[in-house]
Amino acid sequence: MRTLFVYPEFPKTFWSYEKILELVNRKVLLPPLGLVTVAALLPQSWEMKLVDRNVREVTEAEWAWAELVVISGMIVQKADMAVQIGKAKARGLPVAVGGPFASSTPDAPEIALADFKILDEGEITLPLFIEAVERGERAGRFSANGEKPDVTSTPVPRFDLLELDAYDSMSVQFSRGCPFQCEFCDIIVLYGRKPRTKTPEQLIAELQTLYDLGWRRSIFLVDDNFIGNKRNAKLLLPALKQWQIDHGYPFSFATEASVDLASDEEMMLMMAESRFDSVFLGIETPDEASLSIAGKHQNTRSSLEESVDRITSYGIRVMAGFIIGFDGEKTGAGDRIVTFVSRTGIPAAMMGMLQALPNTGLWHRLEKEGRLIQEKADAKGVNQTNLLNFVPTRPIRDIANEYVDAFCRLYEPNAYIDRVTHYYTKVGKPRWQKYVPTVAFGKASLPSWTDVRALLIVIGRQGIVRDTRWRFWRSIFKIARCNPANLEQFLVTLAHNEHFQEYRGVVTHEIQQQLAALPPEPPTAPAAADRELQPA
Repeated sequence: MRTLFVYPEFPKTFWSYEKILELVNRKVLLPPLGLVTVAALLPQSWEMKLVDRNVREVTEAEWAWAELVVISGMIVQKADMAVQIGKAKARGLPVAVGGPFASSTPDAPEIALADFKILDEGEITLPLFIEAVERGERAGRFSANGEKPDVTSTPVPRFDLLELDAYDSMSVQFSRGCPFQCEFCDIIVLYGRKPRTKTPEQLIAELQTLYDLGWRRSIFLVDDNFIGNKRNAKLLLPALKQWQIDHGYPFSFATEASVDLASDEEMMLMMAESRFDSVFLGIETPDEASLSIAGKHQNTRSSLEESVDRITSYGIRVMAGFIIGFDGEKTGAGDRIVTFVSRTGIPAAMMGMLQALPNTGLWHRLEKEGRLIQEKADAKGVNQTNLLNFVPTRPIRDIANEYVDAFCRLYEPNAYIDRVTHYYTKVGKPRWQKYVPTVAFGKASLPSWTDVRALLIVIGRQGIVRDTRWRFWRSIFKIARCNPANLEQFLVTLAHNEHFQEYRGVVTHEIQQQLAALPPEPPTAPAAADRELQPA
């Protein structure tokens, strides 16, 4: 079976990083891990090709070669998913769809033309699909009906199908699921609240495969909460550290974790010594009342600011997500987020308006209260250019304007340099370096011309042309003096604002466009506290 995997195009997002990727001659930040995992789960006697539409177009020769088209993606990719399904069907090709979008909204119009819908996790539903194909069936829907697979049998993804040079970072997965129950999160809907992990041997085998393919750049562990199963994470990390030592630390790692990472000194040390350079935290808001309403109680148990500083002290750069638009939220939420980010210095602070995602606790509650604006099939997913998809407890225009103002202030070029400089005065020395023999540093290769060129462009823009020039140079000299071990990462982080500077304009334009198209302001929903006082 000649199988063509197609990964749909993303709209511009906070993580698109186009301007940064251009500097280093990369096309995309991360590859489609789901599709290369599916490829490994299908019969290996099948011929396979993969096209990531974020890298390039599908050629006519590839469409002509295919006997089956497999498409997977997230909600924000649904528009291009529909286009690619249409192109395949126009050529008479059978189409199978799967992934988060199909699993959460299998009856969405964008995937209505697909012949096969392979829902939930592929370890369970792909064998059902394969059996159907072998029986000669031409359509079907395959669901796990709530069953979750044991991922210790998941094979090494088919990384060889990727155009590796196109990607800035690589994706691997250790765990699925999260033990918490945040009302707005769809991870526990898709993957459950009992984190399931691979074995250390499995993950090491994946890293070895990438190493053998020549990969030497960053790796993102896509786990939605890497420490959701702390016991198993602590079993992995010593093996990961030893593999890194044996291979000269060829990879740096990034991942996502809950804020309670800051309370586990052993975990932070193990991660730092394995060369975890960064971690994404779902901080959401500094407003404790909003966190409680959203069910994110784990973020209320200790000081969020102190948690960020503790993780930072281990040399692990904190990235964080923030949300505006929670029920009962008081005016000025955007200002409070800006203040928190400025005080902590978090460089990459992703901010967006709250979205009710299909089948989440938030979705069901708002549906019961009659506050949803969109049907389930119309959900847009989480992106920084989407308005709330429900009636909030304060005027939507107020929330949107606060959001745009806060986002633009966070990424004003001078403010960004000040924040990043403040942050890197606190970043701890990389702890993994003590495990690399001094001779290894002496043999380190010189920077590539691509890296030198990127640095020169950033220096030209931020250090010469723009009004940031004096801040730029003062900041570099300051970090070179007080934290030289992290100077390279500091420069890379400064370069990231090449993307954010442009993306400020994208956010402003698209939100203002949507606000202009809104009907007159509907009545706001009563605040959560008020709802509790109303008679049943």
